[in-house]
Amino acid sequence: MSAQSERQNTVVHHDTDDHDDAGAHHGSFKDYLIGFFLSAVLTAIPFWIVIYDVFRNPMVGAVVILIFAFVQIVVHMVYFLHLNSKSEGGWTVLALIFTSILVVITLAGSLWVMSHLDANMMPMSPAHMRSMP
Repeated sequence: MSAQSERQNTVVHHDTDDHDDAGAHHGSFKDYLIGFFLSAVLTAIPFWIVIYDVFRNPMVGAVVILIFAFVQIVVHMVYFLHLNSKSEGGWTVLALIFTSILVVITLAGSLWVMSHLDANMMPMSPAHMRSMP
């Protein structure tokens, strides 16, 4: 027998479903159903709020809808992305927190810049608007 065929005979293939997931939880059918139900409810309620004009003050309605959006993001992360403090040694949650901080800083800075631009822009009179090309 040649050395090459002997090496081929000693190779062991493991065809099992064991994957090295570092303790990651993949979720059960029940978890996916719970996530789907919560997502559907958290989508339907804001539609109901807008369609039936539930709140008299539009700002209150916008804040409530944003709260529902935040809760839905959390539901998606827990039930579909399986993010928790145990998976991958907690690094996924740490990366999520860092990303969230960057998004908040970017959005807050953008809104701040736009509000200052709006406050500091010179208003245009109708006569100036008519003479614009």
